[in-house]
Amino acid sequence: MNIFDKTGKMAIGSRLRLLTAKITDDASKIYELYNVDFSPKWFPVFFVLSEEGAKTITEIAELIGHSQPSVTKIIKEMARAGLVKDNLKSNDKRKNVAGLTEKGKKLAEQTKVQNADVAEAVENLMMEASHNLWEAIAEWEFLLEQKSLFKRVQEQKKLREGKEVIIVPYQAQYKDAFKALNEEWISTYFEMEEADYKALDNPEEYILDRGGQILVALYQGEPVGVCALIKMNGSDYDFEMAKMAVSPKAQGKSIGWLLGQAVISTARKSGASTIYLESNTMLKPAINLYYKMGFKKVAGLPTPYKRCNIQMVLDL
Repeated sequence: MNIFDKTGKMAIGSRLRLLTAKITDDASKIYELYNVDFSPKWFPVFFVLSEEGAKTITEIAELIGHSQPSVTKIIKEMARAGLVKDNLKSNDKRKNVAGLTEKGKKLAEQTKVQNADVAEAVENLMMEASHNLWEAIAEWEFLLEQKSLFKRVQEQKKLREGKEVIIVPYQAQYKDAFKALNEEWISTYFEMEEADYKALDNPEEYILDRGGQILVALYQGEPVGVCALIKMNGSDYDFEMAKMAVSPKAQGKSIGWLLGQAVISTARKSGASTIYLESNTMLKPAINLYYKMGFKKVAGLPTPYKRCNIQMVLDL
């Protein structure tokens, strides 16, 4: 059985390399057919120099989409074959350039007939095919330029893992995790303060018994994220979203976003109209997350935390 029937689309790189190998192998035979001593991998560089004249390595690399070391290697190989002369002086005498030798220029003329035959053969092949490979390649190049395959797989991984995250209400069994996760992230960037210990050591008394809630994110059954919704009695705001923490080993799974959405939903169900939070601007991913959720910067409330330098509110 064809291996690609089993692997499916995940082996697209291997399949493209196989197709490239077939075409490159035929290209070598085609040069032999026309009695041309030439390596197929030289063609992009050779074409640029034959069409546009002498160029610097950087200019060639940019035109053909290769790295500078790759172009340098090809130039040296072509120089040994007598087709190219490098280290030529440019007009401004500041840059070394590469250009075709007389032998290279003669070869460029010699291969015009060959190139026309190849172009016609490829055109006929495309007419036989149900899909236009040339246009498809251009489209794929454009799409991958906008977002790489790596980025697309990264997003798919994040999406899949996010679906495996479950948000559950606080239970006594999560008390240690609530404190440990918060201590971990606070200690990474700041230092624990008195207000932290009060809430983390006594979540029932300082959060739950006062009308607040705590939500826990479970990934594969393990608590990896927490967030509290604290009732703000005697304030212009209904609740404070606080004590959000995600384990470093679980980052990249949209847990912060999922916790935030669950907290907002919980606040709405309780009839709240506003949610307040405090943070620090050095926590750029967190601040970006809050803005994405719809929070806006405000100022004026006193805070028990030294690390707080930004206050935000979400109008529900």
